[in-house]
Amino acid sequence: MDPSLSSDGTTAHPQTKLRTAALSVVSNATLILLKVVAGSITGSVAILTEAVHSSIDLVASMVAFFSVRKAGEPADESHRYGHEKLENLAAAIEGMLILVGSAAIAFQAIRHLAGGGRVQRLGIGIAVVGFSLVANLIVSTVIARKARDTSSAALEGDAAHLRTDALTSLAVLVGLALVQITGAQWLDPVVALVVAAAIVFTGVRLLARSGRVLVDESLPAEQVTMIREAIEQFGTRGVVGYHELRTRQAGARRYVDLHVQFRSGTSLEDAHRTAHELQDVIGGRLGGADVLIHLEPEDRVRPGEELRRATVN
Repeated sequence: MDPSLSSDGTTAHPQTKLRTAALSVVSNATLILLKVVAGSITGSVAILTEAVHSSIDLVASMVAFFSVRKAGEPADESHRYGHEKLENLAAAIEGMLILVGSAAIAFQAIRHLAGGGRVQRLGIGIAVVGFSLVANLIVSTVIARKARDTSSAALEGDAAHLRTDALTSLAVLVGLALVQITGAQWLDPVVALVVAAAIVFTGVRLLARSGRVLVDESLPAEQVTMIREAIEQFGTRGVVGYHELRTRQAGARRYVDLHVQFRSGTSLEDAHRTAHELQDVIGGRLGGADVLIHLEPEDRVRPGEELRRATVN
């Protein structure tokens, strides 16, 4: 069997992620209730579509909560690489839900515009939408910060949902204020249509970002450069070259595997020790990564494989 090594590291904090995801669930559930009541009282299609948007946010938050909980579980016999990609899958689902929500909002707005419905008792609607705006800004800021701290794709998607909801609330608030000032009832569904168009962009961006991880796109170029620089620094430790460098990400975890060639005459024990040190250096530069190194002699390169020489000072 060929000698191979694996190092393990993670920047994930499961309990922090769970508490943050739970905060989003509670926030969305509360806002849905307020918006449904306000929309029913005022007859505003913009507020009712805001309630639909928050309902989708609630589903997305629940998806994020359960995916974060499952992603924090250790690898098992059926999932030897762990469950971290569930977070990216959750982010993709959230992106699709955003697009569904925008379609529902657009449908209701067009129907209301064609039917000529009237908006009344605007003071209640403005108060509820204003509260929703402030609440979503606060909660999304908290979740976005925790998403960065834990490298959580699911929480990042949830924060994007709530930021979008805050922006749509702002648009609805402006629309309701204009209706109250001008009396132009058509402004309410038009604002709802603008909201629908705006959130499509967020959904597409979230889908694209999560999709890149699900298809195992390489790590960003600057991170790959850091890996190459780390390897080349070991040129004085018997490392003469490397090839088959591959990188990817799943949830908060980064994966790196490569073939490292050692100078002829290097003992297996020395190569093994050096490879472990190299793993530690790469993992440290990436903030915790699973690094797999395959050891090879100096002359072992298959035709067509890219070979990079280590720097020898």
